[in-house]
Amino acid sequence: MSTYGSTVVGDDLREQQDLLKPLGKRPESSVSPNGRTAGKPFVNDIETEIEERPFFVRIGKGGLISALQELDKQLAQSGRQKLLSKKVPTDWIGSEISPGQVGLINHGGSPKILTRPGRYPGFPLRNWWARRFVGKKGLSDTSIEFLGLTVVQVSQNQAAVISDPQNRIFVIKNAGFVAFAIEGTYDVLSIVDQTHLPGVVKDRTTGAILGWTHEVKMMSKVAAKDREYVVATFLNIPASNCAILQRGDHLELLSAGQSVITNPSVTLRGLFTLGENQIEMPTKDIFTRDQVPVQLTIYLKWQLTEPLKLTTHGYNSPYDALRDKTQSILTQIVAHLDYSSMVVKQRNLGPDNMEDGSDPSSAFLDALRTRAMDEMHEAALEYGIILKDLAVIDRQFKGDIALTMDKLTTRALQAQVEAANVDRENSNKVKQEEGALSVARIKAQARNTQADADAYSVIAAAKAEAERLRITAEAEAQAIRIKSNAAAEITDQFARELELRRIEVTKVKAYGSKAVFVPAEGPGAMMGQAMAVGMASGLGAQQANSSNSK
Repeated sequence: MSTYGSTVVGDDLREQQDLLKPLGKRPESSVSPNGRTAGKPFVNDIETEIEERPFFVRIGKGGLISALQELDKQLAQSGRQKLLSKKVPTDWIGSEISPGQVGLINHGGSPKILTRPGRYPGFPLRNWWARRFVGKKGLSDTSIEFLGLTVVQVSQNQAAVISDPQNRIFVIKNAGFVAFAIEGTYDVLSIVDQTHLPGVVKDRTTGAILGWTHEVKMMSKVAAKDREYVVATFLNIPASNCAILQRGDHLELLSAGQSVITNPSVTLRGLFTLGENQIEMPTKDIFTRDQVPVQLTIYLKWQLTEPLKLTTHGYNSPYDALRDKTQSILTQIVAHLDYSSMVVKQRNLGPDNMEDGSDPSSAFLDALRTRAMDEMHEAALEYGIILKDLAVIDRQFKGDIALTMDKLTTRALQAQVEAANVDRENSNKVKQEEGALSVARIKAQARNTQADADAYSVIAAAKAEAERLRITAEAEAQAIRIKSNAAAEITDQFARELELRRIEVTKVKAYGSKAVFVPAEGPGAMMGQAMAVGMASGLGAQQANSSNSK
């Protein structure tokens, strides 16, 4: 697809013509129900303009050789020198032309083209004295320029910007042509990759990418100085974005896709996104009714749906329109409120955050809900914008009241910090006490467990000792009974006497050799008792004498 003097070259001319709808009235147009005018867009008839150029042949299905033959026929019919050489190749000497190549010959300043493969001998054979072999080119080369002959072939996603002999600019996309300039030249200014344009266009407010652009320039000499001038502007607009074109007082919408502007009377007004956007916007200083300056920070969320309305009102971005209108509406609202009504840190204007009226900031929030939201929504619709959310997220007071508020805020923050520190210390102490209590509880449980174990051990030892004593006593008693029975069964007098003596020996061994045994019964017992009374009387008399002497 190519154009001369046109504005847009798209993938489909009919589709572009349906999408480009100018704003404003033209003599041949009619007004549509949506307020736009449906008339002739900024795209001219491409095929008619190409046919107006002499000796210009499009490269079709037959390829480059077929187009050169057609151009050669047109030159011959006009009485001019033919383009294709009549020389016949040989197979033994000369410059070689391989299949897929063409040879270039300078024939007295006129171009001659060798299209048949083979060898072409030089001087003096085959009358080469008036000719000079210049070189070879490939049949698939993108650009060939030789002595007024121009060949351009661009592949998919490529576009060639051409200047014709009258310095008129046209663009070739996904096609090619051969042309011979009788006066002047066809100049290939640039071969552009439409899918990778170098210039990135971003929204200066949100930073979103709106599209990519590339400008093709042509050198011209003005007052003995060479200067560059923009002759074509390429656009690559992603999905959900668009561009606005302007010609005079008329505007047209260009949808997403690959396009190029070549008409000097058409300019690019701007690129826009049709998706959702959001930003935090600080306002200028606004004075309350009691002359307290305050600056608000507003959260805005919007979507541009009709860019033509926005550009018609003179705005280059939705943010500029919303900023001016928001500043105006907030100034009117705040000017009717006192400072006390503005003491609000953060509130949202949605329906889920309704106040009960006891808050001093309720008047401010009610005014924003009833006026700001409604007026902003209506104003945004005039600019082709849908306002989806509006919120006050911060406020800053200026002047003396700001200093006072800062002091109070600082004190409040200090109090909050101190309270937080006290709470933290108390919490730490409580945790320490709880930890100590837990340790003590664990130790007490351990001691109780140990005491239970010790008591169990003592009880078990006592039971064992008692059992041992019982068993020992029973054994001894059993032994005594056995001995008694054995002694009772002794009938020999000598044996009995011997047993008594053995008992005496045992007693002496047990009590010692100095022990005196006194009989407890009979005359011996009475003698022992008399001896004890006598010893006691002697001891008493001795004690009495010692007392008298003192």
